[in-house]
This record gives sequence, structure tokens and C-alpha cells, in this order.
Amino acid sequence: MSKTRNHYTREFKVEALQLAKTSGKPFAEVEREMGLSQGCLYHWQRELGRKGKKAFPGQGRLPEDDARIRQLERENAILKQERDILKKAIAVISPRQP
Repeated sequence: MSKTRNHYTREFKVEALQLAKTSGKPFAEVEREMGLSQGCLYHWQRELGRKGKKAFPGQGRLPEDDARIRQLERENAILKQERDILKKAIAVISPRQP
């Protein structure tokens, strides 16, 4: 049997971190009380520390910078394909030199 993955909202994560900081209890104990997997709070704290307000963008959504990079990489790949097609067409159409 496979275990289903839990998804938590940004608000839940921030409130859980706030509770863990103000309670004075170790993160492991707070995780057990809240029914979270081991290391969740530590991971969330690291992510919040690194990304600040951009942390926890939501399910299926990339941060704005990553989404822009993905879009540019996709456009770049399309342009490379078009360029290669044109190179092949020129090779087929141009007369061969003896």
C-alpha cells in the first residue's frame, strides 16, 4: 500500500513554524503532536529563511523567477529546432557545387 502525500497551505506552514518557535518545545515533539513527518518543520524553516516571502508558492506553481527561466528555455529550444530545420532546407535546396 502506498501512503498518500499530505499537502499543506502556506498559512499552515507559517503558523506551524510560529507555534514551534513560541512553544519552547523541540521541533521533533511539535511535529509528533501535529502529525507531521520527521524533519518537516526544519525543512520549512530552511526554505522560509532562504526564500522569505517567496517561500511556499503553492501546489504546482513555480516561483516567478523559475517560471520565467522555464519559459525562456522552452522558447530557446523551439528557436534551435527552427534553425536546424532551416539549415536542412538550405542544404536540400541549394545547388551542389562540383
